[in-house]
Amino acid sequence: MVKHLILSLLLLVPAYLPAQVKNSTGNGVHDQLIPAPQGSVQIGGYLGNKLDLCIENRVMAQDIGRLIEPFATRNDGEWGFRCEFWGKWFTSAMLGYGYTPIARNREVVDKAVHNLLETQTDDGYIGTYPAEHHLGDWDIWGRKYVLLGLLAYYDQVKEPKVLEAAKRVADHLIKEAGADSGINIAGTGWIGWKGLASSSVLEPIALLYQKTGEQRYLDFANHIIRMWDSPNRLSPTGIRLIQESLSGTPLWEIAGAPKAYEMMSCFEGLCEMYRITGNKLYLDACLSFVQSIIDDEIMIVGSGSIAEVWCHGKMRQTEPIYQGMETCVTVTWMKLLYQMLRLTGDSKYADQLEISLYNALLSAMSPKGDWWSYFSSLMGERVHSHQQFSDVVMSCCVANGPRALLLTPSWSVMSSKKGITVNLYCQMETSVITPANQKAQLKMETSYPENGTIVATIQLPKKERFSLDLRIPEWSENSVIKINGKEFDGYVIPGQYASIEREWSHNDKVELVMDFRGRVVKAPSGVDDAAIMRGPIVLAFDTRLVPYRSGVTEPPMYRYKFIDNNGFIDLEQVTPEIPDIWMQFKVPLKDEAGSTHSLEMCDYTSAGNTWEEGNLFRVWIQQPFDFRHLYINRLNWRVNMPDGDDRPEVPELYKK
Repeated sequence: MVKHLILSLLLLVPAYLPAQVKNSTGNGVHDQLIPAPQGSVQIGGYLGNKLDLCIENRVMAQDIGRLIEPFATRNDGEWGFRCEFWGKWFTSAMLGYGYTPIARNREVVDKAVHNLLETQTDDGYIGTYPAEHHLGDWDIWGRKYVLLGLLAYYDQVKEPKVLEAAKRVADHLIKEAGADSGINIAGTGWIGWKGLASSSVLEPIALLYQKTGEQRYLDFANHIIRMWDSPNRLSPTGIRLIQESLSGTPLWEIAGAPKAYEMMSCFEGLCEMYRITGNKLYLDACLSFVQSIIDDEIMIVGSGSIAEVWCHGKMRQTEPIYQGMETCVTVTWMKLLYQMLRLTGDSKYADQLEISLYNALLSAMSPKGDWWSYFSSLMGERVHSHQQFSDVVMSCCVANGPRALLLTPSWSVMSSKKGITVNLYCQMETSVITPANQKAQLKMETSYPENGTIVATIQLPKKERFSLDLRIPEWSENSVIKINGKEFDGYVIPGQYASIEREWSHNDKVELVMDFRGRVVKAPSGVDDAAIMRGPIVLAFDTRLVPYRSGVTEPPMYRYKFIDNNGFIDLEQVTPEIPDIWMQFKVPLKDEAGSTHSLEMCDYTSAGNTWEEGNLFRVWIQQPFDFRHLYINRLNWRVNMPDGDDRPEVPELYKK
């Protein structure tokens, strides 16, 4: 009772928080799960092909000069965000180089970082704003991405002058917006987002402290957090991210500006500050914030937002949504989940990552990997992103999308003090360091998520006792594990890791068979809509499989429902006749007369993937429904891109 009273006082009286922040001087914590080192994981199959397409056709095909030119001319004036594109793209490029460290990719990243450094001014500034407009609408946001890019390069290449350049960028920002400047950094930036964008610079400042140990960066990071609670020109109460998260304030009410992407970016920085300081208040705020997103915002395919803001979207996802699920939101959500997985070792974050990866994220990438969508939807059409600035031929989401996809190898297989943790199942080969410092090889053979059987082989120089932890997804109610053909007699619980602690020998085999029954998912809002999932995959109707019908009487004008057997449905997997469709199923229905029928559905990523007008798809469907209402033909590409005269397409510069 006393503990709860003290917590309540902390939430109600913001003056207590800055004192705690001031004392955060460096009693850090270690990750529960350690990411796979760059280059240690190679992924094959469907997912591996997507990674390869993204690296070759988007990331390494980038016209670097177009991204750097605004840093030389500083043409963003009072408003503009060309400043973000280089850093977003470049962090993807470093992930791509880490995954595929070939000479050609190294040439790309070397050229990109060194050409950018040529634009650094004598006082340390790298940005696209002229001096008279420093701290303008998106200036600090852009400096954040410059810092993230430079630090990503230094992490892998260890070139001292690049770290020194990053320090100069940060030192210049401290001079302009630090504690002695008289500027409240949380009161800078575009008025609509109430300081969230500028405040998210916390992440690279914290990372810079981790790499240098130089106190001024920790001091500045602490200052940024204190400024969240200080009234400013944009917010009379301050953005109060920590208190509002802990108190359970609805996300769409936090800070008076529920901008999903920028808000999550601030919490990425808070995760880094928890690593540095061990201040549990930071972790508790992140835990509460992420759980609120899961409970209130994330839709069935693993993303959220309407028109880029939090909107109680989980309950609204069956509606025809205007500008739903911004790709930048999907990316930042996955990056935040990755942070939480590392910090806590809780498999629920990997469950969420998997659903986002195979549905919201991959569906937003064009089939050849050369472009991305800006928004996605649960009904309608796939639409390529427009170009926000024609001179750089880029949009925020096109620059950002690869960052989440190319992060996948880092969380697929991780290590801990007790052994190896497997989070992602796919055709894969990976090198892992065991607790006894042996270099182990883990080879995974599977066509998952096309089916639910995985066989993993462990290769070791010599025998060693450690734990192999296998993620058992929450949806897999009945999972079976066998070790060298003998059934594992330990705990195999949905939503947890199955920990297999034993003495492992060279070529030991582990087989995991998951529960791949189709599932009928009821609408969270309680309306009479339903959707179908199989494993982590969401299914969708598509006009190539079930054509759009208007006023037809064939088949008979009955109303149809999914045949729901206590939440499960008997799906028949069939071989797709359309090459662009990955997975296809016959889904059983029953009409009002009691007769059975079937309709064909495909995986959500394949749905609508001609990216052409008229290729409609839909996830949620009323129960019962008739064919006239299977698609909403009014929900065309203008729902996602309402301001343009022409349907956006992949620019000729990058089209493959």
